[in-house]
Amino acid sequence: MSLEDSFKSLSLDYLNLLINGQAFSDVTFSVEGRLVHAHKCILAARSIFFRKFFSESSSPSSDSPNGTHVSSSPQTVIPVNSIGYEVFLLMLQFLYSGQVSIVPQKQEPRPNCGERGCWHTHCSSAVDLALDVLSAAFSFGVEQLVLLTQRHLASIVEKASIEDVMKVLLVSRKQEMQQLWSTCSHLVAKSGLPPEMLAKHLPFDVVAKIEEVRLKSSLFTTQQNQFSFVPQHHQHHHQLQNHDHNNYHHLHLSISADLEDQKIRRMRRALDSSDVELVKLMVMGEGLNLDESLALHYAVENCSREVVKALLELGAANVNYQAGPTGKTSLHIAAEMVCPDMVAVLLDHHADPNVRTTDGITPLDVLRTLTSDFLFKGAIPGLSHIEPNKLRLCLELVQSAALVISRGEDGEE
Repeated sequence: MSLEDSFKSLSLDYLNLLINGQAFSDVTFSVEGRLVHAHKCILAARSIFFRKFFSESSSPSSDSPNGTHVSSSPQTVIPVNSIGYEVFLLMLQFLYSGQVSIVPQKQEPRPNCGERGCWHTHCSSAVDLALDVLSAAFSFGVEQLVLLTQRHLASIVEKASIEDVMKVLLVSRKQEMQQLWSTCSHLVAKSGLPPEMLAKHLPFDVVAKIEEVRLKSSLFTTQQNQFSFVPQHHQHHHQLQNHDHNNYHHLHLSISADLEDQKIRRMRRALDSSDVELVKLMVMGEGLNLDESLALHYAVENCSREVVKALLELGAANVNYQAGPTGKTSLHIAAEMVCPDMVAVLLDHHADPNVRTTDGITPLDVLRTLTSDFLFKGAIPGLSHIEPNKLRLCLELVQSAALVISRGEDGEE
């Protein structure tokens, strides 16, 4: 057995002690109402905090990890209120084995991730879990876990949302982690968010630092442009590189498409969690096009009236944008859903009931057809859940809007 295999076997043996719970356990913690059995000698050897804590526990009374007094009796359960159960177990796993994966379970529902089937590699839940583990590592004096978590955060912020990057930026500043600070500050600087928008999420001194990074970056770009000329004897060499350049161009387009897909998925997660402010940040900082990403169509079909209203009030979406090969507007979608709330909010923001799809169908036509089916067939195929009152209200709203537009056009003539 090699030395490396020997160490792996040893770490697994220690980890089995933790997994087996009460086997040879001499200390018990209570975290979020759940008991965790552990071993003082391992914790004291691996953590500055536990070493000090168990040394002081020989006195008549001592402070527990959350500040309450406990006796030195071996039957005492030590409450831990400073961190959650999941994070505490991850920290113990590292203390016992020297390794841990700081990634949520794949496709597991998480509080800050609305995307179904998400692998949680760089979503908000992944970032939040890593930040919680980092905080615990600092609190309990586990220096190696601090370094491991810092490297993990540096690897995921490149693909994280700008909102999550700013969260990591603030933590790296507070804990004086220069490398992580540098990575995050450059990402925020490249986001293009104006200073006034950054000031809503970051302290003024941090915004000033971001602006310094932007200034240095713009000066460097200017210098590059000043000295970027091609000598005549290099022209033939450049012609030979044209083929490689074309290949690179196609690869660049493919990467850009992937990035756009990621951006749309992040936008939809934000809408699912009613976070229109994040969508606004993406529009201003990442150049998200709400029309091309079908943000309004998605919100009408999947979100609440309040989210649709807030999205329209951003002023960045065309309420009459026609999507896909059929050319449906968001009002077509709301009419097909027979949702009076959605129809009303769209009409309030100047949705046109007379816009035709490629088949020549208007939202008013959709509702008239549904009403006719309902009256003469007794039920609408695939829409048996529709309430007659809602259908009647939708039809009245759209008819009234169409009549107002018609009268306005007649008045102009």
